[in-house]
Amino acid sequence: VQLVESGGGTAEVGSSLRLSCKASSATAEVGCMAWFRQAPGQERQGVAALDEQDRPKYDPSVAGRFTIIKDNEMNTLYLQMNDLKADDTAIYSCAAEWGWCSGSLRSGAYNFWGQGTQVTVS
Repeated sequence: VQLVESGGGTAEVGSSLRLSCKASSATAEVGCMAWFRQAPGQERQGVAALDEQDRPKYDPSVAGRFTIIKDNEMNTLYLQMNDLKADDTAIYSCAAEWGWCSGSLRSGAYNFWGQGTQVTVS
């Protein structure tokens, strides 16, 4: 299983970006999927996740600004990021878990990861 992120780049404060994570397997069969980010010198942080019923969960730092969406026809997970802030600058990675899962924002809950895409907000 491969996960490939795209859509990162440089954005201005207050603007929007949409990240994509293309899966090599059918996302309809995935248990849970999530987006994480890691800023320089900081630990990886869970940003948004979908549980087995595709119910979303968000970190408080992005709630109301970010939206996680899964398109099973495209086998793609998206992260719509609005009202970007400088603190959103990080490498963003998507993750998936085909086994039992709960839509956790803990990185240890996922066994499959993409390579990451850089988001810089200034």
